[in-house]
Amino acid sequence: MRIYKNNDKYQGKVVWLKEPLDPETGKPKLDKNHPEESARTRPILGLVNVWGFVYKDKNVWEEGNIYDPKNGNTYSCSIKMSNNNTLEVRGFIGVSLIGRTDIWTRQVSK
Repeated sequence: MRIYKNNDKYQGKVVWLKEPLDPETGKPKLDKNHPEESARTRPILGLVNVWGFVYKDKNVWEEGNIYDPKNGNTYSCSIKMSNNNTLEVRGFIGVSLIGRTDIWTRQVSK
């Protein structure tokens, strides 16, 4: 993921996949689970799947959304930077108490 500012909000896009090719077709993986049929042919690599975040407090961004191409669902989301290389990304439905937190770690290129 590459997180960046777009006007006054933050968003992120997929810039790397461990397995970028579909094992069945040998072609780039597509967003085949998207609820809109017209979007199912777009590649996952390059996909903007986190958006709308507003910087709220020291190292906290809220009011955003995260899209999961594995299941085609979109969730409300908040992001907290726990250190310079680690983000806590919390996706939820309704209130943030009901959700899941993933830890994203910055990978330094060699």
